[in-house]
Amino acid sequence: MIIQLQNEIADTERKAIIEKIKSFKYKVTPVKTQRGDYLIGIGKAEFDIRSLGHMQGIKDLHIVSDDYKLVSRKWKVNPSVVDLGDGVEIKQGNFTLMAGPCSIETEQQVEKTIAHLVANNVRVMRGGVFKPRSSPYSFRGLGIEGLKMFYAKCREHGIKIITEVMQVSQIAPMYDFTDIFQVGARNTQNFNLLDELGKVDKPVLIKRGISGTIDELLYSAEYVFSGGNEKLILCERGIRTYETASRNTLDLNAVPILKDKTHLPVIVDPSHGIGIRDYIEPMALAAVMAGADGIIYEIHEKPEEAASDGAQTLNFGESERLVKKLLTTYELRQKLG
Repeated sequence: MIIQLQNEIADTERKAIIEKIKSFKYKVTPVKTQRGDYLIGIGKAEFDIRSLGHMQGIKDLHIVSDDYKLVSRKWKVNPSVVDLGDGVEIKQGNFTLMAGPCSIETEQQVEKTIAHLVANNVRVMRGGVFKPRSSPYSFRGLGIEGLKMFYAKCREHGIKIITEVMQVSQIAPMYDFTDIFQVGARNTQNFNLLDELGKVDKPVLIKRGISGTIDELLYSAEYVFSGGNEKLILCERGIRTYETASRNTLDLNAVPILKDKTHLPVIVDPSHGIGIRDYIEPMALAAVMAGADGIIYEIHEKPEEAASDGAQTLNFGESERLVKKLLTTYELRQKLG
């Protein structure tokens, strides 16, 4: 169960509620976030909910059977909103586009990408400065100095940034230069990293693991939420299957399922999802109709010269065409209800 406490609850009231929950043979875990103060009760014994619900200091009480309780829609019916400031909100009913290169390479590259985003009214730029690569000899990013440059350039034009954090030690130096921390597919079950991201007051986007289930993605989000950070976004980015015709299999089944299971925003990454430039557009459009709250995809002025993932990256012309089609498709989805 989830007990939402009053904002100004007295210590005596809190202690009385905890003791009452324990009397039912339930384990109690306190969770305090940017937006609320909760007690999570875990147990199997049946009890009369009225014996608890009348107690002073309780704002609301929810019985949630899911193991991932805080990210479950069963207690929070209204969808969550991730507010990045300056009018940029990631939420249901407000389709968000995020685009940029796989890797931040040069200052000139960042400037040209920003110009493209501004011209197409895309408010969030993606770009990696710490790159997890399968080969140790591949380009692995510009590091923290590259991030500072990336952030400063985007700030000049009102663009928010999302970039990947790979380990706990990177969180602190990245904090002042990041709008959204991205947890990549390889780190979805890096629980030490998730625990620490629960302690920061910055949005976190969690990508589905390479072979991860939908429930495992929700458990990962629960780690961050239970650590104190409610500002969460989920991302379907394709999973590894026995199919070899594409890099991954983009599981668009996950979109309506996640929208049903959780109150968190759900976006789709068709670039990693299929890994083939020619198929990114149709998969992105399909993701819109599946109910996604946004799309994140990769772009580069000259994909054939990109330091990483050029085969799944759109050029600026392809990106401009995609943006127009995405917005048109989203308008159609709204009309269809």
